[in-house]
Formats: sequence, structure tokens, C-alpha cells
Amino acid sequence: MDFHLQRVDVDDPRAVELRGILDADLDERYREADADDPPGMAEERAEALAVHADQVVATFLAVDADGTALGHVMLRRLDEEWELKRLIVTATARRRGVGRALTDAVVARAAEGGARRVILQSGRMQPESLALYVAAGFTPIPVYEPYIATMPESLCFERVL
Repeated sequence: MDFHLQRVDVDDPRAVELRGILDADLDERYREADADDPPGMAEERAEALAVHADQVVATFLAVDADGTALGHVMLRRLDEEWELKRLIVTATARRRGVGRALTDAVVARAAEGGARRVILQSGRMQPESLALYVAAGFTPIPVYEPYIATMPESLCFERVL
């Protein structure tokens, strides 16, 4: 592995920057699909997707030898569930095992915390993410809250621990 993982604060500037890149990417991927939303839906969806700092159990970065952040993921508590959130791998770091290492870090941290499973929400416009999740042992589950009303077409997964 030509990178290492760091556990960082949720407001680490590198983590914040990567989440901004992810937001821009997802906006581009889903813009057309969201174009026909009824009034207020975008705001409701944004609230469903929001991750509040007090919910975050861990934030991980994959970092190059020179300190460049290559990827990011968070683990949050969603009521009684443990949820993988905000996974991103920079374009230049893809196909290096970064996404898998970050996913494995979240699963390991959840297991340490006593989780019985890790869940996640994604979508059809993210085929590379979906392939990673399946390869990492996640299996499909029904859409769960808080995504049912605003993103009923979500693709959700679990990895039983």
C-alpha cells in the first residue's frame, strides 16, 4: 500500500475539502434526475443527507506519503444503526485500493463498537461505488430512514458483522 489511513476530526480541513469535491460530483451525477423535483424536495433531501458532527463516530482519510489526502469516509450512528457515509476517492487515487481500505476501516471501527452490521445508502449513478460495496461484502437491503421519502430509489446495503 502506497498510502496510509489517518483518523481525523470531522472538521479536518482536508476532510472538509474532500466532502466538497464529493458534493460537486454528486450534484453533477444526479442533477438531471433531480430536475423534476417538487418544490421543497431539494431542501428535504439535503436534510436527509446531512451528517451532524455529534453523530460521527470516526472520520478516516487515506493519505499519500507527502500528506496529500486521497480519500475520505465517515462512520456515523444513525439511531441504533452504524452507517458508512461520504466515501470519496480522488480521481488520481482510484484503482489503488483506497476505497476498499477506507471501507474496511469503517467496518472494523463499527465492529469494535459492537455493531451487528454497517449500512449505507447510494444510488444508480455511482456504479464504481456500488461495485466496491459488493466486492467488500455488502448486500442489498430496502431503503431505510431518513431516505425513504426523499430518495425512495436509493440503493441501500448492509454488511453483517
